[in-house]
Order: sequence, then C-alpha cells, then structure tokens
Amino acid sequence: LDYIFLHIVVSTITAICALAIALITSALLPVDIFLVSFMKYPNGTYKEWAANNETRGHIEDTVLYGYYTLYSIILFCVFLWIPFVYFYYEERDDDTGNKCSQVKNALKYTIGFAIVCVVLLLIGAFVPLEAPPSQNSTQWEKVQYLFEELSSSHGLPALSFSISTLTLIGMLAVITYTAYGMSVLPLNLIKGTRSVAYERLENTEDIDDVEHQIEKLKSKCKDGRPLSSKDRRNLQELEGKLQVLQRRGRHLEIAERNCCTKVGSALRPFKILLGIFFILVALLFTIALFISNLDKALHSAGISSGFIIFGTNLTNPLNELLLALQPVFPLDYILITIITVYFVLTSMAGIRNMGIWFFWIRLYKIRPKRTRPQALLFLCMILLLIVLHTSYMIYSLAPQYVMYGSQKYLVQVNLHVFCFTDQCTVTRSYLFLHKFWFFSTIYYFGNWAFIGAFLIGLVVSCCKGKKSVIEGEVEADDSDISDDEYVH
Repeated sequence: LDYIFLHIVVSTITAICALAIALITSALLPVDIFLVSFMKYPNGTYKEWAANNETRGHIEDTVLYGYYTLYSIILFCVFLWIPFVYFYYEERDDDTGNKCSQVKNALKYTIGFAIVCVVLLLIGAFVPLEAPPSQNSTQWEKVQYLFEELSSSHGLPALSFSISTLTLIGMLAVITYTAYGMSVLPLNLIKGTRSVAYERLENTEDIDDVEHQIEKLKSKCKDGRPLSSKDRRNLQELEGKLQVLQRRGRHLEIAERNCCTKVGSALRPFKILLGIFFILVALLFTIALFISNLDKALHSAGISSGFIIFGTNLTNPLNELLLALQPVFPLDYILITIITVYFVLTSMAGIRNMGIWFFWIRLYKIRPKRTRPQALLFLCMILLLIVLHTSYMIYSLAPQYVMYGSQKYLVQVNLHVFCFTDQCTVTRSYLFLHKFWFFSTIYYFGNWAFIGAFLIGLVVSCCKGKKSVIEGEVEADDSDISDDEYVH
C-alpha cells in the first residue's frame, strides 16, 4: 500500500509540474503581445525608448530566451521525465520487484525517446530555410553554410521544429478530445443526470430478473444431468452480469447518501446557466475559427505559403475583442487565461468521457478515485500537448492579435491602421509557430477537421440521453477487488 501511495504521489507531482510549465509557457503569449504593442503610440510611431533598433532587439531577445527556456523544459518533460516515470512503474507492475532492473529497463525506453528528441532537433537545425549555395560550391562550403545558418538563428529552427512536431501531436489530441469535450461538457451540464432513486429501483429489478434466469438455468441440472455447453456459457454470462449489477447497486447506494449529489441537485439552475455559457463560448470559437480559415482560403497564397496571411480581411469577433482589450494589459491576459482554462476543461471532459485510446485500442479509463498512475501520466502528456497547441489555436482564433497586438502604422496623415506589414514588430511566438511553412499547412487543414469533429460531437451529444449519476464508475471488466477498495 505504501508503494502504491508513493506511485500515485510521484505521478501526481510529475503531472502537476509538467502542466504548470505548459501553462506558464502559454501565459508568456500575452506578455509577448503586450511588449510589442507597448513599443508604439496609437498614432503608429515608436515611443522614444523603443525608437532604437538595438533596444527593441534586446527586448525581443529577452522574450525569445524565455521561450527557449520554457520550451526546453517541455522537451525535457515530454522526452525524458514523463517517459522515465511511466516506464519505471510499468516495469514495476510486470517485474518481481528488482529496482535495478526497473531503473535499467525504464532508462532503456527513455533513451529511445531521447534519441527521437535529438533527431528532431538535428532535422530542425540543418534543414535550410533559404536557398543553399550554388551547385559549384564545394562540400565544405555547403557544410559551412549550414553551420552559419544555425549560429545566425541561435538555434531557433531546431527548437521550433521540435516544438512544432509536439504541437502537431497536440493538434490530433485537440481534434479527438477537445472538440468532443466542447460539446459534451455543456450538454451534460444542461441535461443533468438521471434520478438516483429511479436508477436504484431499475437496478434492483434487473438484479431480480437476472437471478430468476440463473435459477431457471440451474434447475435444469437438479436431477444430476450436466448443462449443455450453450447453457454453461449463458450461466457464466449471467453470473458476470449479476456481479456488475450488484457492484452498481453498491455504488448507487453510496451516491444516494453522498452529500455532493444533494448539493449538485440544489445547484441545478447554476449548472444549466453554466452549460448555456459554455455552449455559447464553443459556438463563438467555432465561428471565429471558421472565419479565420475562410480568410486564409480566400486571401493567402495557398499551400506553398502555409496559408499564412498578414492581417485580417474578414471581421473576426474574437480578434476584434482581444484587440479592444489589449491596451488595458490585464484584460486580454485574463481572456487568454480563460480561453486556455476552457480548452483544458473541455479536453478533460472529452478524455473523461472517451478514455485514452491508441487508434482502436482503449488503453486507459479516467475515473474518479480509481485512475491508474500510468493513466494519470498519459493524461498529463495529452493535456501538455493540448496546452502547447493552444498557442496556435489562439493564433487561428485571433491572427492579427497574436502577430502584432494593437500596433498601428501611419498610412498617410491622420490615418492609422492595424499592422499587417514589416513596419511593425512581430511577436516571438509567431516566429516559433510559423518557422516551417508545411506545419502551418497541416495546422490549417487540422482546423477544418476540428470544426467537423466539434459539429459531429455536438450531434452525438444531443442524441444521447441523460447520463447516470455513477457514469463510468462500474464496468464489466472491473475487478471485485478494485471495487471493494473504492467502496471502502
């Protein structure tokens, strides 16, 4: 028991620290945007302290080093820390208890992840972003060119490629879990749960019915005749079903006595209002994302440019809201925080309802008080990648805001417009997100997939009835031991 407790504590601390780093990284985005916006007056001219290119460069480099530090820690968590903790305890489940063997096997698997990280960094570092020297150049000149590119960019492409790869995996998690969670969370709040008393009554009737069927089958062999193979299979299935129903009955009894269930019933009106608010926010995000993608489809240079546009040509409600709030620093920061927390909550709701899957194989279930430590680490990894992708999602929702903030430039006398040219300072976050055009192209099509997944999830959630008050707590493949631990 002490070992299990230690296992849970280590997994929880790992999850909290990794998620905290990811959330701090996302919190750097509004600071980055504030700094580039604060460099200019509303009339489009640079402030006195920012008029010097060297001063602006120093501020930009400071923010860049902040991203370097946080993204490097994220790479450490994803490729070293979390895999080592996961495989150490996975080996503990399979091994006889030899700690040296556990550490050795965990390190062996972790080294594999580290090699993947090194490969990603090398690919990002040495893939040329500009035209290489002419074919007449010697091999040494070409190699020298690659190292000059790496030194001049201070390793930005290497780190950008690695983070973009993780963000790409995060995009798949967002399409799978967040899109579904954005529909299932508000609709579950609005619809509520079934009555506990009615569920107990229904469960009791099911138990009586199954017991009657079991007695009927057993009566066939009272005279000493053996049951046929078909009857034995049916008897086994019925006994398994009876055990599940009995466990369900114990959980329903606990739920009926639980004060949280009674408080939840009292807060029903608040839950309905919260559900309506969440579904309106989800629709706002979906509309903003659709407008942004439509703008890219109509006004960008296409696939070869990564569907990148400098500025907005269609009115985007979320972009306009963030631009209006940006001059008063805490307001846009609060809104970005709300958006990030909203994505985390909806992602957790999606994972909670679906479980953790690898293609068609269900790996883990996420359930209150009975989530395995390995599942907790998987959950942490998925949420970390989702939070990482949130930065690009915010860019998709508000491209003008993320690129330039509220900077303006002077077109002609007394006419100032929001930036979409090289006369303004671009945020460091944008450089990380769009260093490689092919990632931007994949993100663009991923946004369409996200919209489609959300709409499908909305239809599925609307068609589903009310969920049970003990939804997901009792399933056929649960063991009696784990159930008894939960009940006690």
